[in-house]
Amino acid sequence: MNLDLSSAERQFRDEVRTWLEANVPREPQPHNGQAMRDFDLAWQRKQHEGGWAGIAWPKEYGGRGLSTAEQLIWFEESVKSGAPPVQSCLVGLYHGGPTLIVCGDEAQKSFHLSKILKGEVLWCQGFSEPGAGSDLAGLSTRAEIDGDELVVTGSKIWTSYAHIADYQELLVRTDPHSKKHAGLTWVICDMHMPGITVRPIPFLNGEHHFNQVFYDEVRIPITNVVGEINGGWKTAMATLSFERGTAFTQHQVILARTVDALIDRAKTKTGADGKLIFSDTAVGRRLIRLRAETAALRAMTYLAVARNTRRNLPGPDGSMLKIKVGHLTQEANRLAMELVGPDAVLMSDLTSDYLRSFASTVSGGAHEIQYNIVAQRVLGLPRQQ
Repeated sequence: MNLDLSSAERQFRDEVRTWLEANVPREPQPHNGQAMRDFDLAWQRKQHEGGWAGIAWPKEYGGRGLSTAEQLIWFEESVKSGAPPVQSCLVGLYHGGPTLIVCGDEAQKSFHLSKILKGEVLWCQGFSEPGAGSDLAGLSTRAEIDGDELVVTGSKIWTSYAHIADYQELLVRTDPHSKKHAGLTWVICDMHMPGITVRPIPFLNGEHHFNQVFYDEVRIPITNVVGEINGGWKTAMATLSFERGTAFTQHQVILARTVDALIDRAKTKTGADGKLIFSDTAVGRRLIRLRAETAALRAMTYLAVARNTRRNLPGPDGSMLKIKVGHLTQEANRLAMELVGPDAVLMSDLTSDYLRSFASTVSGGAHEIQYNIVAQRVLGLPRQQ
């Protein structure tokens, strides 16, 4: 596989670099609440005004109509420039919006897609439940059909940015008597509807992204159903293919940058013996191996990007990327704490990253689930009976 950029891609990269150099926000990005929402939406609006929003979205829906290769170039250059990631916009941009493009009707696309790209609204995801664990098909939040509305009752958990979101991609059970994967419906939920209660789940480092959401007879118009009633599993699989595909390319770029920073730190920081930490055989070998692993991950990402140009949805290889990103993220952050030494007990950006990394093998689908996907859909192994 050729990892070199074409002349057109190099020209695109240069355009990205020039724009980012002139437009990247230099003020600190808030990590919580309304301040974070305001900052992220303003940065998203600026990208849209500059013509850099929805790079891989079709032109008819407000995007640039470019390939995922250009999207990856944007991610790489954004990280290199120090641009703040619009984390609270991620659900709308990288799997909610793309799901509507593939599965939504024209009215849904017309109303929602431009708002997402222009930085007017935030989305969150309502999939995981307290009683279902990683078994998405085992969810129990129910939606009873009452005329032209769905009446939703239940609870979702680990819902990132629900406290500042405007809309939610919500998966509910509309047929309680069907088999697990059947009887589910994917619906757009307005987070400002009566009957919705959001309870915060703070991080160890004091940040607040996660929430538990309660629904008490929330009435959602049936026109908000994406796909078909009781056909939500198919729509959800489209969502998850985007979540574990395009969205995770950004994570591997950030990870590679983190590893390079660790190596630079080890080359300048001395240990208790007065020698440079990088010269320590054990530490040096771990850093070199970690750098090699991130290079391999980059090659895997480019391979997935190349494959995605030949299919409508990202494939199961996105699960392999997620597994690799999760494990390497935790390993890099553990090593960072070792390099910091006793100062790691003090709260800092490095300590926050370390504490946050514990979620990397759970969020977006637990790794145990990803292993099953790889075994069945990549390796062709039989399902366990």
